[in-house]
Amino acid sequence: MNLNYDGDQEIKDFIIENREDFERMLLEEAEQVRDKVEEINLIGNINLLENAYNLVISVVDNKPEAVTELATREGIAWAGHNLTLAFKLEWIQAIRKTLWEFLYEYDRIGEKLNQKEEYYNLQININSLVDEFFRSFFLSYSTYKDQLIESKNELVESLSAPIIPVTGKVSILPLIGMLDEFRGNIIEEKVLNDISQKGVQTLIIDLSGLAKMDGNAIQLFIKLMDGITMMGCKGIITGMRPEVVSHFINRDLSHGNNIETKATLQQALGDFLEVK
Repeated sequence: MNLNYDGDQEIKDFIIENREDFERMLLEEAEQVRDKVEEINLIGNINLLENAYNLVISVVDNKPEAVTELATREGIAWAGHNLTLAFKLEWIQAIRKTLWEFLYEYDRIGEKLNQKEEYYNLQININSLVDEFFRSFFLSYSTYKDQLIESKNELVESLSAPIIPVTGKVSILPLIGMLDEFRGNIIEEKVLNDISQKGVQTLIIDLSGLAKMDGNAIQLFIKLMDGITMMGCKGIITGMRPEVVSHFINRDLSHGNNIETKATLQQALGDFLEVK
């Protein structure tokens, strides 16, 4: 290995002087990652080589705050773009190993680390900072990942029960797609909370976009109707298809004395708005 050394360089200057060799060695060490460098840069705008170089410089320069900041930023980027953690694990270990190989060459050429105590302290400091990067990265990654999951769950819950205000006291709940137990529980909680918090007096539930209602779905629907009635809210059902009505009739189910039915959503809105 032909590395440049001017005879009086510190470790940081030695790495800066031989940056291209450092990056080449790093790519050779990280076998699984090197073919993904360009892809990761395109997906997440993460320059692995640039970040690795900045990490090494911060480590040998003994700047823990810079190490933590870089780790936090990478953790968020990694989590935000669903990049594979196995690549990151290999990459961090490759950075550590390549750095120590460079330190070996630095000592071999310049003979500046010939005191055991100096080498021992350097080893503790460098490994501690690389470990801190490792720890801060995964803390940032997991925290941001949890936030993303929570945000997506909130979005799913909102889309599962999209309550649309028509007037101050009238709202529409269009049910679209499938109605299962999980979604039914979400809808029930959100509907009852909206009735209580927003003072909804009339809720129009449109079933025209519901793909299917089996026995379990109908039971959930009846439970929702009962809850609406108990909250003192008037319920209006629209868009019931013949097969859904048959399910109610065959099971001898009632959907509450305070529940009205209209053929279409337009008919129901006609009582509250000027709808033609």
